[in-house]
Amino acid sequence: MVIQTDQIPNDRQLAIITEQLGRAPRGTMAVAATDGEDTPLVLRMAPIVEGKPFPTLYWLSSERLKIELSRLEARGVIKELEARLQQEPAFLAAYHRSHEDYVARRWRFMDDIQRAEVERLGYAKVLTERGIGGISNWDQVRCLHTQYAHHLCGDNVIGQWLDAEFGVIDCLP
Repeated sequence: MVIQTDQIPNDRQLAIITEQLGRAPRGTMAVAATDGEDTPLVLRMAPIVEGKPFPTLYWLSSERLKIELSRLEARGVIKELEARLQQEPAFLAAYHRSHEDYVARRWRFMDDIQRAEVERLGYAKVLTERGIGGISNWDQVRCLHTQYAHHLCGDNVIGQWLDAEFGVIDCLP
């Protein structure tokens, strides 16, 4: 079960996130999705981390999901998806809408102070034009992890396809 939360992580969750990442988290604004036991699955990240743009809004933290998606990437699923995007205009259009949703969410989650800092540092263009995971070419798929993290928190056609085709969500308890 996936629960969209968008809450500041509590001490228990921070300890879990540190274990999931293998280091203390940097730039985490909220836990965006959890499983039924309140274990973080997806983190919502700050737009600026250590003075640089961080275009990955949703960061997949779940070890089980990361392993499953890495397995699919190793099988060549990204090339399969990119071929399908080129062959199916409706799928490509839905994928572009996923990027648009991601960009809009990224900007919407920023508070006035963050927006001002983004603009002061000259990163507004990067954060309003780069899509899921910071990709500039919206016809390509860079990483299944960022796609799936967005799927668990928003409208992502690649994540929907991964669940329908491979049952990725079923790897969770």
